[in-house]
Amino acid sequence: MEKPRKRAKTALIVTLALAVGMIGAGKEKSVYAEAASAQGKFNMSYMYFGSPSSYVSQVDKSGQTLNVVSPSYFHLNEDGTLQISDIDKSFITEMHNRGIKVVPFLSNDFDRAIGQKGIDQRNALVKQIVAAVKANNLDGIDVDIENVSETYRDAFTDLVRQLHNQLPASAEVSVAVAANPSGTTKGWVAAFDYKALADVSDYLMLMAYDESYPGDPTPGPVASLPFVEKSIQYALKQIPSSKLVLGVPFYGRYWNQDAASNGAGLSNLTIEKLIQTYKGTVAFDTASQSPKVTFTIHDSDPSTTVNGKKLPSGSYTVWYENEQSLKAKLELVKKYNLKGTGSWSLNQETASTWNYYALWADGFYFTDMQTHWAQADVLAAANRGWMLGTATDTFAPDAALTRAEAAVILVRALGLKSDASTASAAASFKDVPVTHWARQEIAIAKQSGLIQGISDSRFAPDQPITREEMAALLSRVVKTTSPGATSSSAKTSFSDVPASSWSYDAITAMSRMGVVEGFPSGTFRPKASLTRAEMAALLGRVAPLLGK
Repeated sequence: MEKPRKRAKTALIVTLALAVGMIGAGKEKSVYAEAASAQGKFNMSYMYFGSPSSYVSQVDKSGQTLNVVSPSYFHLNEDGTLQISDIDKSFITEMHNRGIKVVPFLSNDFDRAIGQKGIDQRNALVKQIVAAVKANNLDGIDVDIENVSETYRDAFTDLVRQLHNQLPASAEVSVAVAANPSGTTKGWVAAFDYKALADVSDYLMLMAYDESYPGDPTPGPVASLPFVEKSIQYALKQIPSSKLVLGVPFYGRYWNQDAASNGAGLSNLTIEKLIQTYKGTVAFDTASQSPKVTFTIHDSDPSTTVNGKKLPSGSYTVWYENEQSLKAKLELVKKYNLKGTGSWSLNQETASTWNYYALWADGFYFTDMQTHWAQADVLAAANRGWMLGTATDTFAPDAALTRAEAAVILVRALGLKSDASTASAAASFKDVPVTHWARQEIAIAKQSGLIQGISDSRFAPDQPITREEMAALLSRVVKTTSPGATSSSAKTSFSDVPASSWSYDAITAMSRMGVVEGFPSGTFRPKASLTRAEMAALLGRVAPLLGK
C-alpha cells in the first residue's frame, strides 16, 4: 500500500517453506507431484512500517516462512545519490543467525524526477550501493524504482546490469516490476523490460497489486484474481517461471465522502479492527475473488487514526485482502510453478496470515495443519515427497500411522527401488493383494530388511505402528546409511523401557542420537501408536543422518 509520504509501494518476500508429504490414510494414490527438496518455495517480504527496533518481532510473527527480508534502508536523494538510513547491524546479524537474508530495497518513493536522476547517474550510484552492501554485510539489493518514463527502459536495465556485474557473486539482485496485465508499451509500467531484466538479476518481484490506486475515483479491489493471473501470464511469455516471484498485498484501500481520500491505503490488520469497531458488513465478490466491507463512522463512535490522520465520520467502502483471497493468489504459485512469493509488507498482515501462508505457497492445502505444532515438519516431508495428505485438503496429523504408510515413507526417504524379486516378496503376504495401494513399497521394505510381517503370511498393513516399532525401523534405516552410528553402550532412562525389552537397544540408540524423545514423565510409551504428525517430526530429525 502507499507509503505515508508520496505513494504506494508494494513488493514481497517470504521465507522457508518446509516440505513434503506422505501417502494417504491407506487407499488413495499421491495427490501431489513430488517436490525437489524440503526447502519449499521462496518467500520474501518488504519491511517499511514500524520502527527498526520492531523488525525482529515483525519477522518472529512469520514463523519459519521467510527466506529474505527487504528493509527500507536505501532511498534516492533529490540529486540521485544514495541515501542510507536506519541500518541496524544487530538486526542483520540476528537474521543471518536464523538463516534469513537481508536484502534492502532501493526506492525513489515514486518520485519520477528523482528516479530518473538516479538512473542518469547510474555509474556513480552503483558504486555507492556496492560499497554500502559490502560495508554492512548485506545480502544484495532489491531495485524498486517506480514511475519513471518508458523512455528509461534501456537505461534502467543497464543500472541493474551494472549492479549484477559489480556486486559479489554471493549477493542477490532482484527487481520489483510493475504488473502489466494488458501488455501496454506506454507509461511507467512499460519501463520494465522483463526479459532483459531477468537476464541480469536473480528474480523479478511482480507487484501484482494496486489495480486500484491512490486517487482512483472508483472503489475496487487492490488485486483481483483475474488481474493477478493475467499479470503472471504476461510475464511468463518473456521469462522462465523460476525467475518470477509473485507479489501479494497485505493491505486494502478505502473510499468515503472525501474525494481526497479516494483509494487511500489501510493495512489488513487495521481493516480487521475497523470491521470490529464499526460493525462492518463484509461481502465477498466472486468475480474478483476479493472481499469488501462497508461501515459508517458516527460522530459518537470511537475515533480511529491511520498514519497520523483521524478518519472522519461518514460512510466507508473498503476493498482489502483476507484469508480466502490471499489463498486464491497463493494457489497461482503452484499453478504456474513460480519461484515463490513476496509481500508488501510485514507489519500489515493479520495475525492468522502465517497460519496458512507457507502451506499454500508450497501447494499443500492442508486446512488441518494451519495451526498445528508440526506444520513445518509436515511441509518439509511433503516437499521432499516422503509424505502426502489423506486428501487434497487434509493431512490428518493426529491419525495413527499405519504399517503400510510407514513402509511407503521409508522406501521413499531412502530412494529404494524394486527389482526382479519384489513380486515374490509381496506375494508372501496374503493380506497385501495385488490391488493394494502400498504393495510394491511393502515388498521393497521387506527385501531391504527394514520391516517384516507380523507373521510369515500376514503384514497387517492397516494396523497402527507403535513408537517402539518405529524406533526399530529408524535404527535399521540409520544403520543402513551410517554403519556403526547406532551402536551404543549407553543406557536408556525411560522407566517403561526395561533392558529386557526387544526394542531397548533401538530406542536407546535413537534417543542418544536425538531422533526419538520421551515424555516429561520420564516414559517413552513404547506401545502407543505413532501419529502422522509425529512421523513427520521424526523424518525432520533423521533427514540429516540420511544425507538429505
